[in-house]
Amino acid sequence: SQGQQGVEQPVYAATLLGIQAPARGAAIDLKPYVTSSLTSDEVARPRVHNDGAAAIGFDAKYAVTRNLAADLTLNTDFAQVEADQQQVNLTRFSLFFPEKRDFFLENQGTFSFGGVAVGSLNAGASDAPILFYSRRIGLDGGLPVPIEAGGRLTGRAGRYSIGAVNIQTGEAQIGGTPSTNFTVARLKRDLFRRSSVGLMFTNRSAGTGLEGANRVFGIDGTFAFFQNLQVNTYWARSDSDGAASEDDRTSHRAQMEYLGDRYGLQLERLAIGRAFAPGVGFVRRADMVRSFASARFSPRASTRSRIRKLVYQASVDHIENGRGQLETRTRTGEFAIDFRNADRLGVVWSNAYEFLPAAFRIGPGVTLPSGHYAFDTVRLNYNLGQQRAVSANLSAEHGTFYSGHKTTVSVARGRVPVTHQLSLEPTWSWNRVRLREGRFSTHLMGTRVTYTMTPLMFVSALLQYNSGTNAVSTNARLRWEYQPGSELFVVYNEERNTLTPSFPELSNRSLIVKVNRLFRF
Repeated sequence: SQGQQGVEQPVYAATLLGIQAPARGAAIDLKPYVTSSLTSDEVARPRVHNDGAAAIGFDAKYAVTRNLAADLTLNTDFAQVEADQQQVNLTRFSLFFPEKRDFFLENQGTFSFGGVAVGSLNAGASDAPILFYSRRIGLDGGLPVPIEAGGRLTGRAGRYSIGAVNIQTGEAQIGGTPSTNFTVARLKRDLFRRSSVGLMFTNRSAGTGLEGANRVFGIDGTFAFFQNLQVNTYWARSDSDGAASEDDRTSHRAQMEYLGDRYGLQLERLAIGRAFAPGVGFVRRADMVRSFASARFSPRASTRSRIRKLVYQASVDHIENGRGQLETRTRTGEFAIDFRNADRLGVVWSNAYEFLPAAFRIGPGVTLPSGHYAFDTVRLNYNLGQQRAVSANLSAEHGTFYSGHKTTVSVARGRVPVTHQLSLEPTWSWNRVRLREGRFSTHLMGTRVTYTMTPLMFVSALLQYNSGTNAVSTNARLRWEYQPGSELFVVYNEERNTLTPSFPELSNRSLIVKVNRLFRF
């Protein structure tokens, strides 16, 4: 057994022997590209109709050593990257969108800091800050910012993990983001078998909402004891204007995790100063001191049972602001059944207290006044295992919510293989909110349709409807690898306004053709 994964998932525990590294191949990869596009925007003033544009650029990679690589990019283009999956925000904090651009996804784990895995699906759900959130580069409010040039060095040298990034962006045509230079440096040294200590530095020369340069320095450590016990720590400081005191610009964390198969325990103490602002990072919630505790008991059933494991779990989350005033307290209890066919059934009860220091606009025409609120919710989850013909995570939740009630139903991570070549990945969420201050509902529907013609060619379309923005959007992409490492992309984007009484009117659309070619030396 290896922690919660257990002996029934040997992919996490198997030992692989007899594998030898292949001989070192080409030292330099050069991939130039050319793009051509047509864009229409009915919302812009003046309107844009079939505005043509073209661009060229290149990416290059140099193998410094077998384990260390340098990358160079010029006039970087991400036209082929899939659009973001839209979200509904019923909180007063920022939403987290995961990185999808290949340049930043490669070796992303090198820049993880303080025990927060930036590439994980739950990275944004944590209150722990992310010092390097790569979407700060080349994006502003979801809109593209031109990347003029950049370089990166990532890999290993002995017991050291090395990461360095320097990127220069141009001035954004929309949004007014100034030309900005980004620098990120990460050094981590392995200790013993599974422990490490590291340093991290980030610098942003300018940016929206920042007065001048912003710099962050941090030190972190991960210490593994025995088989299932791990401690994560960090201390970081940002250099920003307007900080009232030294503590306002710092953040620190101490977390202990015991992830045994039968028992689990997690303790955390996290502090984020009011003026702690990593200019290249992500902070969901500032001015807080968090104390968190969670305990789990998960006995295994008999081998002849359809049940693999029973899970009993409870947690307490206590968050104060920097003045010591309680702002959030959440107590949860969960019971779950893990079945041998990989299905999971769970029931979660939650008791929450929330203090709103200021009025909060939660929905269209609905504003919650500042004050104290308490609410209780019950959520039922059923996750269909990935081995099924149809799989999805199903969830239904109901309970009190601020001054009223909220009901939520959702389908996430759906997968429906129609044929061997065609698959659907539907998602859906619905919220009905009834408050003293007003009522509203939200609908978010989408599906990813993928058709694979050959192992080297596929078409994928992400279709979405968001009632919050009153928009239907389409992001369709064709990818053809016409020779190893060289690709042709055709991308069509469209957004339509659903407020019109007839067929949704066009808001904007674009057609992009991109071709790259890989040369190896």
